Amino acid sequence: MASYGKLTRHQSRTAYLFITPTMLLFLVFTVVPVAMAFYLSFTNYDVLSRMKWVGLDNYGRLYGDALYWRTFRNVAYYTVIFVPLNILFSLGLAMLFNFRRFGVRLFRTMGYMPTLTSAVAAATVWVWLLHPEYGLVNTLLGYVGITGPAWLAQTETAMLSIILVTLWQTIGSNMIIYIAGLQGVPDYLYESAKLDGATAFDRFRYITWPQLRPTTFLVSTMSIIGALQLFDQAFVLTQGGPGNVTKTPVYLIYQQGFNQLQMGYASAQAFVLAIAILIFSMINMRFNKSEESVL
Repeated sequence: MASYGKLTRHQSRTAYLFITPTMLLFLVFTVVPVAMAFYLSFTNYDVLSRMKWVGLDNYGRLYGDALYWRTFRNVAYYTVIFVPLNILFSLGLAMLFNFRRFGVRLFRTMGYMPTLTSAVAAATVWVWLLHPEYGLVNTLLGYVGITGPAWLAQTETAMLSIILVTLWQTIGSNMIIYIAGLQGVPDYLYESAKLDGATAFDRFRYITWPQLRPTTFLVSTMSIIGALQLFDQAFVLTQGGPGNVTKTPVYLIYQQGFNQLQMGYASAQAFVLAIAILIFSMINMRFNKSEESVL
């Protein structure tokens, strides 16, 4: 019994020894910067001069900042379109590539490849693909008699273009998550349903979809958080234009902090965004729990 206690203490010390470097890095590069940013949100720090405590003035300024709330409306529009399409295409590809057939692994790899591409590099390529005069997309549309729009320069299509690019780059990772979820569904459920005469749609509705609710919760939550943190595509593709229709909260924070050197105000914006992410995540969690209780 004593030797067991010594072994347990040795294992505990070894575990703490291994996690200590990670915890120190987390403390230095995450906890301390967040605490400093929270303090800066109550100051008028502009990098060039000494900071001055202004209390809640930055947060009061946010209340009347029409542009800041416009960015939230932009990402709300983005989220309403992006999240359902992301779930639909990711699940569709996962069900298509979940079979054990020759060459399926190759198609899975090809579907996952865009996820490995740098967001900035991918967006740069899409700038050329969506060019109104000599871009590949409008060239292909011209072959069927359709005059393509200026995708990134028109208010009607700019955000849709960002959604298209982001979908292309994120579907692959969510597809892999859904494949893992599909492979965790017990086969006997499908076999029993087939014996009872259930159609393919019935098997999906009453077996596959309910079994994938935890997976869908993960994918939807990550998609919502990613939408609220959207920056790379908006920065490279449209620079927030035209007419601020693609400007996002993170892009505005970047402009306030690094272009206009209003670090205190940018920190206040960042903390409001963090609270918004927390609220939407909790709403999504509560919604999924209520659906599970109904089932």
